[in-house]
Amino acid sequence: MTTFAVFDSKPYDRASLGPAAESKGVTLKFYEFRLEPETVALVHDVDGVCVFVNDRIDARVVAGLREAGVGLLALRCAGFNNVDLDACHEAGLTVCRVPAYSPYAVAEHAVALLMALNRKVAKAHNRVHELNFSLNGLVGFDLNGRTAGIVGTGRIGQVTAEILSGFGMTILLTDPYPNQEWADEHGFRYVDLDELAANSDVMSLHTPLTPETLHIVDGDLLKKVKRGIYIINVSRGALVDTKALIKALKKGRVGGVALDVYEEEEGVFFEDHSDHILHDDTLARLLTFHNVVITAHQAFLTEEALTDIADVTSENMRRFAAGEELLDGTVL
Repeated sequence: MTTFAVFDSKPYDRASLGPAAESKGVTLKFYEFRLEPETVALVHDVDGVCVFVNDRIDARVVAGLREAGVGLLALRCAGFNNVDLDACHEAGLTVCRVPAYSPYAVAEHAVALLMALNRKVAKAHNRVHELNFSLNGLVGFDLNGRTAGIVGTGRIGQVTAEILSGFGMTILLTDPYPNQEWADEHGFRYVDLDELAANSDVMSLHTPLTPETLHIVDGDLLKKVKRGIYIINVSRGALVDTKALIKALKKGRVGGVALDVYEEEEGVFFEDHSDHILHDDTLARLLTFHNVVITAHQAFLTEEALTDIADVTSENMRRFAAGEELLDGTVL
């Protein structure tokens, strides 16, 4: 019987991943805490571990996994910036991920955040529950006729662009690896990042976090954006220099921000801190702006996406145990 330890697990993980793994003859041990240097010593008697975006797989953790005889590190997500891949390869640890799961889940959440930001949904919702039915301060703008800039045109970026095009928006794109055939088919145009920022009413980020994209939205770019721009980020928090973003919000250069990710979210997002004081002053400052909407990394959270993640992850677990090749495109 193959056994995997699943870290940073939540009820929705157990509900989707548990049955999928069981159907493939894989036993799972679920742990609510994250895998990190302080907890790796608890890994024993398992063939592999399954982790999420805030588990920290650095060289110390990799050494602990190797000592425990772990052979497979399965990420139940697409991003892998939290994994020291060089250390894994040196240790002979196979690493796999879920490179594509319901792009509609993340793209639709990006659009939901945009709509909530633009039409002041949270503000209006809170008002009516206080029996305040005034419309003052709730003016938005038509998306129709405006310009949306999509940074990163993988599947999620493509779906987001197509949805926003359906509102009647002009679509600008930027990506170091343009998909020109797709863009031509839909009448979208690739430009460089500076031109996109200067001409977009909405800029939505859909690129992975790499050394090249770290703080791609920084103080310099924010000086070039179209005044009043809305910035949407459902990808990785560190794409945005948060302190520079706060300065741009205070100056009114950025008209609004909607975030599902935050660069210092580890230890904050996915947890209930309602009985504690928030020690992150930068996040606390963001939460004071009336024109900032934040959700806690939930863009992936649909039935379809969870099913995709569970199916791919559990199948790779089964294949690893059987000595078979892992699913195409999943091995890092």
